Formats: sequence, structure tokens, C-alpha cells
Amino acid sequence: MKYLKTLLLLSVLVMMYHDVVAQNYMTRNGMIRFYSEAPLENIEAVNRQVSSVINTETGEFVFRVVMRSFNFEKALMQEHFNENYIESHKYPNASFQGRITNIDEINFSVPGEYVAQVEGELTIRDVTRSISKTGTFIVNGEEILGKSTFDIAVADYNIRIPTAVVNNIAEVVEVTVEVPLKKMN
Repeated sequence: MKYLKTLLLLSVLVMMYHDVVAQNYMTRNGMIRFYSEAPLENIEAVNRQVSSVINTETGEFVFRVVMRSFNFEKALMQEHFNENYIESHKYPNASFQGRITNIDEINFSVPGEYVAQVEGELTIRDVTRSISKTGTFIVNGEEILGKSTFDIAVADYNIRIPTAVVNNIAEVVEVTVEVPLKKMN
């Protein structure tokens, strides 16, 4: 009888552990793109080294991006971005920490596309702001693709645009996030 109880307890613990691990999905190769449309020149940069984790049970969602990993079409734009605007030597990372507020409407075990309301804290240049955005999660078996496009004002994160180039850089940039998440083992 004691053996049976021990086996039953062990089985329950293993199942609980499996459930806890199975609800976490992550990536280290997500993508963030920003686009700035301005009268003289459009600016676009892409970063494919975005780390992200989501807990599908609680809706907790985080990502982290290395600012130096943004790639621009022109090397001079990349240099100015890192040295003058983002100052990536002082502020090497940006991050988001939040949660899906409508988690009850998303079934991560059934394939499909689900609209998500995400709230949290976005930190760029050590400035943290509360944001609330809409995105989608596309569930496909063992993978989840999280996607969102939204605008941010550069002034909200203390990014100063010199008067000499004010016509070259938009005050509001479009940000696109895509994170292909895989189940953690």
C-alpha cells in the first residue's frame, strides 16, 4: 500500500511538472522592425535577435532585444542610431514585461488565430512606460507565432532628434514584433 501511494504521488508530481513546463514557450530569434516615414527619407531597421517567453497558463509575456542588433540599409544610419539616438553603449537593451489580459479567450492547445490584448511595461533607454496594445497569436501545434504592430513616440523614451535632422526622422515610429515561440522542454 505504501508503495502504491508513493507511486501515485510521484506520478502526480511528474504530471504537474510536465504541465508547468508545457505551458512555457520561448524564442531567441524573434524579430522587431521599426519604420520611420519622414519627408526626406524613410528609415527602416530589423533585429532578428529578440528573446521572448510566454506562459500560456498565466498570460505572462516578456521580451528582450539587444539594441546594437538592429540592422539598417545604410551603415551611417546604424552608427547614428547606436551612438546619437539610442546610445546603445549606455542603454544596451530594450524590454517588455506584461501579460495578456484576455487570456481566457485564447486556447493555446487548439490551432487557430487569436486576438490578444497585451498590457505591460515597455523599457527603452531606461525609460519605462505602460502600454496597452493589440496583437495576434497564431497557434500551430507545438509552435505559437506572436505578432503585433503599433506606434511609439520617440520623445516618450527621451530620444532626442536634433533640429538639423528633424525632417529626416519621424516623431512617431511604427514597430512590428514577430516572435515564433516553441514549447520549452
